[in-house]
Amino acid sequence: MLVDSHSHFDAPEFDADRAAAHSRALAARVDIQIVPAVEAATWPKLKAVCAEFSGLHAAYGLHPMYLDAHRPAHLDDLRDWIERERPVAVGECGLDYFVDGLDVDAQQVYFVGQLHLAREFDLPVIVHARRAVDGVIASIRKLGGLRGVIHSFSGSAEQAAQLHRLGFLLGIGGPVTHERAKRLRGIVASMPLEQLLLETDSPDQPGVAHRGERNEPAHLVEVLDVVATLRGIPREELASATTANANRLFNIAAG
Repeated sequence: MLVDSHSHFDAPEFDADRAAAHSRALAARVDIQIVPAVEAATWPKLKAVCAEFSGLHAAYGLHPMYLDAHRPAHLDDLRDWIERERPVAVGECGLDYFVDGLDVDAQQVYFVGQLHLAREFDLPVIVHARRAVDGVIASIRKLGGLRGVIHSFSGSAEQAAQLHRLGFLLGIGGPVTHERAKRLRGIVASMPLEQLLLETDSPDQPGVAHRGERNEPAHLVEVLDVVATLRGIPREELASATTANANRLFNIAAG
């Protein structure tokens, strides 16, 4: 049994065949998906998708790449959604210093606002940190009392160690299947097993076997196989450990 710790299964890319994609995931033993939001306008659809399909758990948040869609009032709306819907996490939130034109100060306001909500409701945060791991670490350390996952981790070994000390797990997905990702592979091979989560980031970031295609949760088994090989452990051991990690972080019944 596997947990896809980061799947945008509510995305429009799945509208035509969501039920079939869900069946393929279950056939691959990807029984659980954590589905994070990206903007306030998508929260109702995300809620409906998670209610329709088994094993889907919602998280609500404001993604930094959708900055133009966010308004200060959405933080108040998010508090109401969290209080009413009781999601498993706050997110996807975070910082993105890669995309041109995303106001850094505005990103920080929304990120810190969501960190405060996570601490207020004692929920983990699902964090996007592209070219911004140091900034994310600084914000987490400054506020304190937080836990969560840095999704699609692409930082250094030292940053990974800092995040471990802060109680944060690392989400590993399709990028690790590429042989050229030598730094990431080295980190994945040696990081503490209790810090590791598996993810797809569906419909984005497909692994090497599906380059140029839509990613989907069933493809998580390919990430599992690569990571198990890198760590030199049986795939069953890795599946069990990462499922337990997800259960512990998100407080879900995951086997």
